Amino acid sequence: MWCLKAFFHRCIFLTVCCVVVFSQGEAIIHYNKLQADPKQGKSLDIVLKKVKHRLVENMSSGTADALGLSRAILCNDGLVKRLEELEKTAELYKGLMEHTKRLLRAFFELSQTHRAFGDVFSVIGVREPQAAASEAFVKFADAHRSIEKYGIQLLKTIKPMLHDLNTYLHKAIPDTKLTIRKYLDVKFEYLSYCLKVKEMDDEEYSSIAMGEPLYRVSTGNYEYRLVLRCRQEARARFAKMRKDVLEKIELLDQKHVQDIVFQLQRFVSGMSHYYDECYAVLKEADVFPIEVDLSRTMINYSSPSLSYTEDEDEEGGGGGGGEEEGGSAGRQAENGAEKLIDDE
Repeated sequence: MWCLKAFFHRCIFLTVCCVVVFSQGEAIIHYNKLQADPKQGKSLDIVLKKVKHRLVENMSSGTADALGLSRAILCNDGLVKRLEELEKTAELYKGLMEHTKRLLRAFFELSQTHRAFGDVFSVIGVREPQAAASEAFVKFADAHRSIEKYGIQLLKTIKPMLHDLNTYLHKAIPDTKLTIRKYLDVKFEYLSYCLKVKEMDDEEYSSIAMGEPLYRVSTGNYEYRLVLRCRQEARARFAKMRKDVLEKIELLDQKHVQDIVFQLQRFVSGMSHYYDECYAVLKEADVFPIEVDLSRTMINYSSPSLSYTEDEDEEGGGGGGGEEEGGSAGRQAENGAEKLIDDE
């Protein structure tokens, strides 16, 4: 079609040249100077074409063809693949953040469990009458308290990783997406002008084939020339925005590669250091088996003086108060473990 259009334009040019050459008198040529104003070229038709391209962008080719939506497309657009990779990277960082939050919460609960173990073994060690067993329980309690401190240090090491991932996910990537949205707006405008030019060309071909004159062609084809100028300017803006988007995505990819390596190294080194310290402190606290004289610490359930019912216990200062006061000192003197259970 472009060859046919060039042929007709060549014929018109040769005809005008022949008329000028063979004219007897003075030849006067009138022409319309193009005063291109891009605001005039951006008509309602262009705006509607932008909306159509924006809708077709999220459709498959088959769906758009089935709906009869004509559109202009970019062939071999590598930026589409880069945008898909950016979405996958955003999903990766989102998953890492959620997993890191769950991990921090689990390690905090684990450290609290170690602390509780340390408190319990410390109380047992303090209440244990035998010196060797008491020292062993206290040493084992100190080991668990040390593990709790190591866990808090690990949380302080990993928590900045969460902040860095959040910065990349909610600041760097949204900034790039904002640039991409601006690029898409320029892209759809450029494609709309391309589609408009194609429709005007088809209109000229149809009028030539039918032998009917086209009014806008006979009057200087101002509208067509204006759309061509607008398309040229839209193409320049599109090329500039495309270059900016590619550069920003390239920088974001480089930051992603460097940042993810640094964060994973921080995580692995922190976990390794935590487990090494836990192993070392538990290795030093290898106090088992612990010898305990149960005859001095166990509860003597066979003694009639220790048997009581729940009703007597709930009565408090009632009728059984005097009886409980009489045997309380003897029971606690015999068994220190019972006082520990009551306190807890």
